[in-house]
Amino acid sequence: MIQTLRLTPGTRIRVVQQVPRMTGALVSQPVEGVVIRCGQQKTGSWFAHSEDDKLWLDRVEIRKDDGELVVLNLDQFSHVTVL
Repeated sequence: MIQTLRLTPGTRIRVVQQVPRMTGALVSQPVEGVVIRCGQQKTGSWFAHSEDDKLWLDRVEIRKDDGELVVLNLDQFSHVTVL
């Protein structure tokens, strides 16, 4: 489990995600908001070959200032900053 999943609901955070490439990383625009929920959730995956044929992902759900709900899958390339 990723360390950032110790976040509690109500915490304001900024998340920047990166996708590694051969010629450098592709960096996303920062997403800021208040944590609604955080933890591991399973997703359907025919190739996972794990319990119940599901793949477990670290996810954080945040509410942006404009009210939009955003669900982010976190990995080792995600940077979470507590604001």
